[in-house]
Amino acid sequence: MKKIAAMLLVIVLAAGFCACARQTVTPVETEKPAETESPESTENNEATEEPEAAPTPTPANPHPVLVIDVAGTLFYATLEENGSADEFAERLSIAPVTVDMHDYGGFEKVGDLPWTIPRNDTTITTVPGDVILYQGDQITLYYGENTWEFTKLAHIENVTKEELLKALGDGNVTVRFYVEWRV
Repeated sequence: MKKIAAMLLVIVLAAGFCACARQTVTPVETEKPAETESPESTENNEATEEPEAAPTPTPANPHPVLVIDVAGTLFYATLEENGSADEFAERLSIAPVTVDMHDYGGFEKVGDLPWTIPRNDTTITTVPGDVILYQGDQITLYYGENTWEFTKLAHIENVTKEELLKALGDGNVTVRFYVEWRV
């Protein structure tokens, strides 16, 4: 009889321990989905949290967009995420730069920059719309393909070789580069 009573006591204690363990875990599991699924519960929780945990309304962070002006035809390019592109955008934020460019190799227009930018060269194959830093002090606009060690600065989205050639024309062309800040 004592053995049965002892076993019952162990079972009751184990069941109680399991129930406690479940109660400890269950609220954590059920609170998180409620916070993400219900905007009301999120707002209520934010009101009781520390001020630093509550979201603070701030203006969206502006980001630079490279603008390439070829005789009044504007192209907008997304800057790459590298130190060279950052420095290029920083310099253009201070003042636009105008570059006299000429054809090279039947796939690009190239021109000298007024300053040198640190390079982040990697082997890439260019596509129409790529804006490339070459040798740290030249900028190229690609309307064709070429594989070499380059630093990609930006890319003009949704542009064709034909559209670029129409704007860039044959021979030399003057191109103005500047940055617009967008939200």
